[in-house]
Amino acid sequence: MSFDLDAMGRPTEEQRYEVTESALRAYADATDDRPGGPVFAIVPAATAIALASRSVASDDVRSRVVHYEQDFVLHRPFEPGATVVSQATPVALLARPNGTSLVIHVITRTEDGGPLSEQYVTEFFRGVAAPVTIGERAPDHGFEMDGLPPLAEISYPVADDQTVRYAAASGDHFAIHLDDDFARSVGLPGRIVHGLCTMAFAGRAVLEAAAVDDPRAIRRLAVRFSAPLFPGDTLTTEVWRIDGKTYGFVAAGSDGTPVIKDGRAELR
Repeated sequence: MSFDLDAMGRPTEEQRYEVTESALRAYADATDDRPGGPVFAIVPAATAIALASRSVASDDVRSRVVHYEQDFVLHRPFEPGATVVSQATPVALLARPNGTSLVIHVITRTEDGGPLSEQYVTEFFRGVAAPVTIGERAPDHGFEMDGLPPLAEISYPVADDQTVRYAAASGDHFAIHLDDDFARSVGLPGRIVHGLCTMAFAGRAVLEAAAVDDPRAIRRLAVRFSAPLFPGDTLTTEVWRIDGKTYGFVAAGSDGTPVIKDGRAELR
């Protein structure tokens, strides 16, 4: 098992993606939402992110990967017919007590250079020791509400076929989301919901709590994934207003286990 330290700080080749109405609609349908939600930004950037991760982590290391944190900043909406360009750079490799984190910084822009989204993806490799610590973790998005009751508590059901629909719309066909036997073979109780699908549900709950109708109103959405969510569960999101148009949130599955912590949403 190995990490290539020479790949740190080296951006991937630019990856182009054609935004279509059907892709926007499919992603919205897969997350039980309307087109324009912030998490769609992962789709045009997915190939670049995978290339950046593979440039650092060997295949046997990547077999132990889980998504640990995600932070989106949306500058402009993704419009049908646009060709967008994404580039990803591994910026930090961090030793942890029980594994290693890899932080990847991603920029997506229009062909003429106009910024669309910026994101930090933090992957965690379970049980794999880092040779060194290089760089710093992604920007902080935690919050403290000192025991104050939430502004709202909103629950959404997770369909039994949610992971199948999400895989088709996002292109993420990792077997832990689709195959119970494979998921159990790597220590999970069964297939789990994609973290970004869970994140999309929580973002929708924030907008409902804020009484905002337009999914494009979210400028920043950031989370830490703390436990898996399962098909057939119910996701309950508690939302606090931090100040102005900034909200903090946590989300839990049917048994009350938090699956998202340190959630932060900033509205336009």
